[in-house]
Amino acid sequence: MRHSCRGLLFEALFLFNVLWIVAGCNPENREAGNKVLKYEEAADPNPVNPEYWASVSEHLQGSFGTTDIRYEKGKPPEIKEPNYLWEAYAWRGERVSTQLVLWSSADQGTLSFEWSTLKSEDGVEFPASELKARFVRYVLTDEFAEGCGYRTNQEDFAVSLAADVIDEVAELAYKGLTTQPVWVSIDVPANQEPGLYEGSLLINAGTGECVEFRIELEVGNVVLPEPSDWSYHLDLWQNPYSVARFHQVEPWSEKHFTYLEPVLKLLAGAGQKVVTTTLIHKPWNGQTEDPFSAMIGWHKEEDGNWTFDYSIFDRWVDFAGECGIENQINCYTMIPWGNKFYYHDETKGCTDSLVASPGTKAYEDHWRPFLLDFAAHLKQKGWFEKTAIAMDERPVEDMTDALDFIERTVPGMKVHLAGGYHPEIEQKLYDMCVAFGELTPEEVVEKRQDYERITTFYTSCSHPYPNSFTFSPPAQSAWLAWYAAANNYSGFLRWAYNSWVQDPLTDSRFRSWPAGDTYLVYPEARTSIRFERMREGIQDFEKIIIIRNRLREMDTVEADENLRLLEEHLKKYTISALDSLPAGSMLREGKNVLEQISRRSL
Repeated sequence: MRHSCRGLLFEALFLFNVLWIVAGCNPENREAGNKVLKYEEAADPNPVNPEYWASVSEHLQGSFGTTDIRYEKGKPPEIKEPNYLWEAYAWRGERVSTQLVLWSSADQGTLSFEWSTLKSEDGVEFPASELKARFVRYVLTDEFAEGCGYRTNQEDFAVSLAADVIDEVAELAYKGLTTQPVWVSIDVPANQEPGLYEGSLLINAGTGECVEFRIELEVGNVVLPEPSDWSYHLDLWQNPYSVARFHQVEPWSEKHFTYLEPVLKLLAGAGQKVVTTTLIHKPWNGQTEDPFSAMIGWHKEEDGNWTFDYSIFDRWVDFAGECGIENQINCYTMIPWGNKFYYHDETKGCTDSLVASPGTKAYEDHWRPFLLDFAAHLKQKGWFEKTAIAMDERPVEDMTDALDFIERTVPGMKVHLAGGYHPEIEQKLYDMCVAFGELTPEEVVEKRQDYERITTFYTSCSHPYPNSFTFSPPAQSAWLAWYAAANNYSGFLRWAYNSWVQDPLTDSRFRSWPAGDTYLVYPEARTSIRFERMREGIQDFEKIIIIRNRLREMDTVEADENLRLLEEHLKKYTISALDSLPAGSMLREGKNVLEQISRRSL
């Protein structure tokens, strides 16, 4: 509802005891040098057509929309009747989100947010700190085209603006003839009293007008565990070198860690289980804007013996643990692209290199001293049991040789592989991640569960959908976790959490792969529509596991019927499903099933 804000604000102050809450972090509360940066979005490469806005009022318009749509910046949203009410149902401990949109044919000055206190009928207040409204910003994106491959001439690909960045600024200037989305989220405390909470959110414009949105949140009885206790095995590869380059600080300096902290805590808040580490220099041949360097120093002494410096590796693993990522350490890699290994030769006084393939004497002579020393170091740190030597998309012949060598050298050392499904080596892999589309036999997944082994899947530049590019339908990011639940996978892997491109806040395109393939979040821990939907799907995964377990324990006719209802719905999440059904429609049905069961049985 649109109002003159002055009168409404007076009424709100009197009736609701208004609290002023700005979206995201208050820069004054953050360490010096690590404040939220304000920036300008890229210009729209597609000129705005004034005809789209001919019938749009000069007053600020608004409506709740859907999180399934990336609203176009240069067009008014296709909303016939504005909706000013968000009705949501949530478990305790759950985050629920929606998206509202604002539009006008005229400039509106600076927009800002104002919440009224959410209260239940009994007068119980909802914590103001758990209510967030944040502006959605636009980045340049392209198209899937042929998927993987270099894109040296960007003019060959369609370019547009995509709504994706969820910014942390408290206010934003609004220019007419544009659509401005706002991401609204509520984190329900695990100890929140169940009940119906009502309140409102005001969008204030610099013109003196505002739009009021009402919120009705029903909090149920069931409690969702903390993200650190979620069972979903989330493995998004972190790139600390991108953070250092973007903020122009020395890698591994104290300033670097200051900038790394919010980025890692954002990831931990989604239930991340794995810290990404590198054993060698350029394990992927420097394919990203910021190549990964070795976190361990390799030194070949003048007498031919080896020494290894673990100081960076240890600091990084410890720091990730302090930020909440501590379940598993994946160490890349013993089979890099090109099989080239760098080290410092004390005799020559410079960096030297060796090219050697798995199965050869040169390869084993190079790796044996390290594996023995590394295993001893891990055991001394208490990390051996949670560490895995990690490889990705390597030929099965090389993997066979490497696995045999690792087992002979350090019995009990765990190994991770992300790639195709290879039945001949499956039993030797502690953590096996299979490319989407290469289904692991159901009996193999069940057997691996019995042996407490991890079985996940991943998407890449070769998958047009489901995926998490900046142009992908947002619901596909949540769909991935439902697919995992339907096929009994442990979780999901994506190769790039924050391998930022040159200017990640304005242009998500890269010299190779579809736009957004290299990162899911933005500098200074700005989340994204993609990442929030992915986290939402993980919450649903946890709810499915909890519901399954509780219904099986009940052993009643009603519980059996509810379980059948859930399992029947999950059968819809197949590789071919998205050929004919939008991810959003499948998820809406699935969420209704979860809510229905939660309300009547839990």
